[in-house]
Amino acid sequence: MRYGRAAIPALAGGLLLTALLFWAGASVNALRLQGTAEALGGRMAADLENWLIPWSYDPPDSVRFGTGALGGIGDPASADPGRHLSLYGTGMQIRFAAVFAFFVPGALLLVRRLPPVNGRTPVTLLAVWAWGLVAGALAVTVSAPWIIASQGNGSYRLLPHLASVSSGGRQIVVVTALVAAAVTVLVARITAKGAGPLPLRDVPGRAARIAATAGTAVVALSSVALSYHPVAATVQTVSLPGLPEPGDLLRQWLLLGGWAGPADGQTGHWFLYRVADALLLAVVWCALRWLPVLLTRATVPAMVAGTVSATVVGLLANQVLQMAVTGADSGMRWGWQHLSGSLGNGVPAALTWGVLAGLITVVTLRLAGGGAAGTETVPPPPTTPTEPAPTRLPDRPAV
Repeated sequence: MRYGRAAIPALAGGLLLTALLFWAGASVNALRLQGTAEALGGRMAADLENWLIPWSYDPPDSVRFGTGALGGIGDPASADPGRHLSLYGTGMQIRFAAVFAFFVPGALLLVRRLPPVNGRTPVTLLAVWAWGLVAGALAVTVSAPWIIASQGNGSYRLLPHLASVSSGGRQIVVVTALVAAAVTVLVARITAKGAGPLPLRDVPGRAARIAATAGTAVVALSSVALSYHPVAATVQTVSLPGLPEPGDLLRQWLLLGGWAGPADGQTGHWFLYRVADALLLAVVWCALRWLPVLLTRATVPAMVAGTVSATVVGLLANQVLQMAVTGADSGMRWGWQHLSGSLGNGVPAALTWGVLAGLITVVTLRLAGGGAAGTETVPPPPTTPTEPAPTRLPDRPAV
């Protein structure tokens, strides 16, 4: 699919995702109306408010009260109450602009190299959905310094505050990104009509399996090795020169989860939770196995973007299965909104290890004989045999 055809669904999905997040943030005030808590339940209303606040232009109490916006006596910021509030507004503007700016290029690349035709529609939907989560996580992270500065403590424990602020707002992005991905794929199916046949590529099965195993091993380094509690504790306490207290931020960008050995003596119960971790790796392996076949051209950016999306999808499958197991154990006494509180976490780590896994997969695929990742074989044009020119007999001499 050409860039012109792929740009239309990418722009439509980016605009819809930004609009949905803006609408969700503007709905926070509705949760504070009288009677809302009684209608929805106090716990559910509080959880929904925590999910929507990171996308709301209405500043939280930590900004409004901490900056003297109400003109409190003795407040050090009461002389200029709008200074920090304007910083918060600027941070939110950057956040919504960043969502659009990060979503469109990734969706454009995925729709162009993974068009929703010839049975690719479910794969394209999952890939664009996962990329929407990546765009939301990056947007929150990029705009976090302005949000931190608006609270008046930008120079105090910057990295822990950055990790805390950039971890919010993930749950609502899961829902809005799914809607935006569905619209993107629907528009892409319309624009793909008349673009010509887009067949599946022919990749040697042995090379694809070896490359998928190498890429999955990179993801397993985080989900199995680094996520083990003693190792995660070491990552938490690591110190870097010039960067005080980087542990929270490193865990956010390096750890896909967390696990420990069976502590209650129930080995079967422990293995049930480990099935979710195995599901993550299984999803990544299957995606990397078939990604070179599904892509119309397995370029390095397309493989990296597809691997990141596959890692995010595997992470979501892991979290959904853990929610089901936890809900079955607790008898749903905490409610679904409490169980889904971790949904969407770990996306920064999925981005980090997805990029590395994609690069390793490309290199391994090339070395294993799967062909160069950035080239495709084009057969020579057919030639028609030329007939020999008729032999001209010499002229008969005139009599």
